[in-house]
Amino acid sequence: MNDPTPVQADEGRTVLLRGGEVHSPADPFATAMVIEGDTIAWVGSEGAADGFADGVDEVVRLDGALVTPAFTDAHVHTTATGLALIGLDLTGVPTLAEALERVRAHAAAHPADPVLLGHGWDASGWSGGRPPSRAELDEATGGRPLYLSRADVHSAVVTTALLDRVPDITGRTGYHPDAPLTADAHHAVRAAAYASVTARQREDAQRAALAHAASVGIGSVHECAGPGISGEDDLTGLLRLAAGEPGPRVHGYWAEAVTSAADLEKVRALGAAGAAGDLFVDGSLGSHTACLRTPYADAPHSGTAYLDAAAVAAHVAVCTEGGVQAGFHAIGDAAVSAVVEGVRAAADTVGLARIRAARHRVEHAEMLTPESIAAFADLGLTASVQPAFDAAWGGEEGMYAQRLGTERARTLNPYAALLRAGVPLALGSDSPVTPLDPWGTVRAAAFHRTPEHRVSARAAFTAHTRGGWRAIGRDDAGVLVPGAPADYAVWRTGELVVQVPDTRVADWSTDPRSGTPGLPDLTPGGQLPVCVRTVVAGRTVHSRPDE
Repeated sequence: MNDPTPVQADEGRTVLLRGGEVHSPADPFATAMVIEGDTIAWVGSEGAADGFADGVDEVVRLDGALVTPAFTDAHVHTTATGLALIGLDLTGVPTLAEALERVRAHAAAHPADPVLLGHGWDASGWSGGRPPSRAELDEATGGRPLYLSRADVHSAVVTTALLDRVPDITGRTGYHPDAPLTADAHHAVRAAAYASVTARQREDAQRAALAHAASVGIGSVHECAGPGISGEDDLTGLLRLAAGEPGPRVHGYWAEAVTSAADLEKVRALGAAGAAGDLFVDGSLGSHTACLRTPYADAPHSGTAYLDAAAVAAHVAVCTEGGVQAGFHAIGDAAVSAVVEGVRAAADTVGLARIRAARHRVEHAEMLTPESIAAFADLGLTASVQPAFDAAWGGEEGMYAQRLGTERARTLNPYAALLRAGVPLALGSDSPVTPLDPWGTVRAAAFHRTPEHRVSARAAFTAHTRGGWRAIGRDDAGVLVPGAPADYAVWRTGELVVQVPDTRVADWSTDPRSGTPGLPDLTPGGQLPVCVRTVVAGRTVHSRPDE
């Protein structure tokens, strides 16, 4: 692709892209597109593009590249993602011994850090299945403060020096003398650890995360902030950074329960898109804190409930009356039931039509039943889901099966049933829980470990592009059609195909007579597309150096 110079979204400036494959429902055979300022002006064929060539300010020759809408990641923790990218990341580390060695090396390489921060360990695949002990971490760090979150960020192991910074830590819910901290104890040590992050470190981390997002074709992210996750300064700083520099769009959510109209003023003052995101109704399966109807298979309890149906109902009613989107984090079946019961009660108060119109959302929504799926559809709830969770933890020997047993684990993340019921899906990563990897996310949904939960690549792609925009109330974006925002990505990839989700016929088709825009072949094991350029509002925010 020629001319990597960033395209400025100047008023009236026009750009013609030609000679590629443009993924557009407006024309399944499109090979060219015209951008005017920050808006798509035209999509069509190569022959028709000749009529535009002399009247535009720039011509970009695609040389056969694929152009798609930029992806939207509907659930991201930007600062934590950046800190993992530039700091201590234990994602995928195969043994406890290697994890401790990485901690030791990181501590030696960062002698001036007041608190060592790390993320990503997962002991479920380690021999013995145990996380590092406090004594082991004290030794590896030389007695320095360390916060090391589990892959799901719902528990953490820490050193004695960090515990000493938290008053009354031993009396807090979720404190364990020599096991991962959960619940309030975890939230307290996390707050103490992140209080050490300077404004400069935070900005560097946010910039690194957004740059990485752009490099993989993500044009917008939904930042899921809140008092139990990150501070107000973190959210407002991120929104300010995103508004002031070229990069992905950031739509911020603030996860704090409200009980009155006055409480919504903070949400508005922070610039948040809603009082939603990780407003915890429960925790996570990996940390044994997702709230279940029946006990875990590998623990003698049913998890942790943070909000009940009455609190959900109050929050949803206030938000709906105030014209603010509400939402919750709910993973376990008991937590999902609490959300459904609470939203239903709010509908009885403010009216079902207003609840549906507000497009309230539920993050993760992993343990669903046919009844809860039907309720999601009836209440107009958006399911903000992360298919990479299934890729990482699904299957008969994965973490889900360890926590729940094989039969219950097979019911998790039923994307096909959600779509059949008419529940809107918005796909994301929950980064840094799983990586920013949009094509990998689409692949994970299309090749779910439980075959009956699979959706077509086309449906997953739509949920990862247009679905994220619809989740914030925008139906005019996330698709390459005239009048839509000029947010797109350019990819080097192989032959485009059309997947057929019905397993009774061939899985893939290259027949152009299908009249359906093709997508890359995402069969597991194959190479995923490589992002050449990402454009947001008509401005290039990433350009691959060697193109």
